[in-house]
Amino acid sequence: MVGARLRSLAVLELVNIPLHAWLWFRVVDLPVSAANVAGFVAFAALLVVGAAYWVVKLWQLRRGRTVLPGRRAFAVARWVLPVALFAVLAVGVGAAVRVPGAGSWPGLLFGVFAVLEYVNYFHVQLMYDTRADLRRLVTVGLRRAHLAGDLRAGTGTAVVVPAE
Repeated sequence: MVGARLRSLAVLELVNIPLHAWLWFRVVDLPVSAANVAGFVAFAALLVVGAAYWVVKLWQLRRGRTVLPGRRAFAVARWVLPVALFAVLAVGVGAAVRVPGAGSWPGLLFGVFAVLEYVNYFHVQLMYDTRADLRRLVTVGLRRAHLAGDLRAGTGTAVVVPAE
């Protein structure tokens, strides 16, 4: 059951990339401006990081490993991504100030969502989509992000992913 949950989390993160690209740049027809592309790429990159985490977490659990595979890469990403996200937000804010509108605001919003995804993976869980998660949120409050727990502990044994 946990395996199916982790697989679905990884697949959904990856499916969201082309889905959002199609929705925003084809259906809504947002301009393909530097700000919009930069924001979207940051958003997509964080979804890839999330998908990668769920894939290696599943691999770790199936093999009974105590250390998260790729732990060092995730630890580097935890420090490198804020710099990249700051740059993306600076581009978005600069574009929004110079030329406000459809060519800048969506990119800035994509950048903000990328920051939220970063927080969701590397610091505090922001996504509560199961009854167990919601129940825990109401009774205990915010929880440390699963990846943050794995990075802090150095092992995967400290983090349990609820199945629903």
